[in-house]
Amino acid sequence: MPQQNIVRVILWMTGTLMSFSVMAISIRLLAGKLTVFEILAVRGFGALLILSSILLMRPGLWPALRTRRIPMHFFRSAVHFAGQYCWATALTLLPFATVFALEFTLPVWALILAVVALGEKLTTGRIVVIILGFIGCLVILRPGLIAFQPASILVLLCSFFYAVFNVATKQMTKTETTFGIVFWMNLLQFPMALAGSDPLFVLRLESWQILPIIGVGTAGLFAHYCMARAFRYGDASLVIPLDFLRVPLIALVGYLFFGESVDALVFVGAGIILAGIIWNLRQEAMDARNVALPEDEGEPEPRQLL
Repeated sequence: MPQQNIVRVILWMTGTLMSFSVMAISIRLLAGKLTVFEILAVRGFGALLILSSILLMRPGLWPALRTRRIPMHFFRSAVHFAGQYCWATALTLLPFATVFALEFTLPVWALILAVVALGEKLTTGRIVVIILGFIGCLVILRPGLIAFQPASILVLLCSFFYAVFNVATKQMTKTETTFGIVFWMNLLQFPMALAGSDPLFVLRLESWQILPIIGVGTAGLFAHYCMARAFRYGDASLVIPLDFLRVPLIALVGYLFFGESVDALVFVGAGIILAGIIWNLRQEAMDARNVALPEDEGEPEPRQLL
């Protein structure tokens, strides 16, 4: 990979990590005044404001909103909203590092769903991901021990919902544009959040909460944009290990802003999960190279060796 692309991946992943941290801090700060539904309403409004502004500045994007799959858009949006609700609630109940570490189970759920729902092959690498993901969860959760926190189940539910969301997104990209998928998701999620909100919740806000509101309204959208750009310039084998830096970074944020203690076993469990993911990425890359090799038996011609 060119050195220039590596630098770009690092810069975009820095934006991703900072955005997720801002999102977590903003949710924690707003939780005292707003319910989770109301926080998600603020997030949805901010995202719609940004996307609508882009549409006004680039009228050529309007055709991207055309769709005949509204039911699928609604299902995908509802699943993502459920995942967001679990994630935001977990941030108000658990240390940041625990939430972010357990999020790394998402690829495990995604692999299971891909095999069950999409009929994809269960390879050795994917079996390793599932096994190490399960072991990593046990290390973080420690069921049966005093350290176990029941709210951790919310994060596992969040990861499961996000995995379903990702599988649905993969199906949607066959017929829908990227901008259309993002716009419809936020448009459909906004009324979901309002349905569980106090219509006058904005009156409870104070002036010091303006920054957290801006953070919630922009950081989520910006994080996913930065992640997408990072994947454009680098392979998953580079992007995902960099994404793992979210765990120590958010642990530092939790310690500095909220006085949270750092649990070493959270890092151990997250590292085990990450090891499985990286192992599978390497196996997938090797399998892809093997498929790309000529299938003819015997010695290759000299020109094929160059």
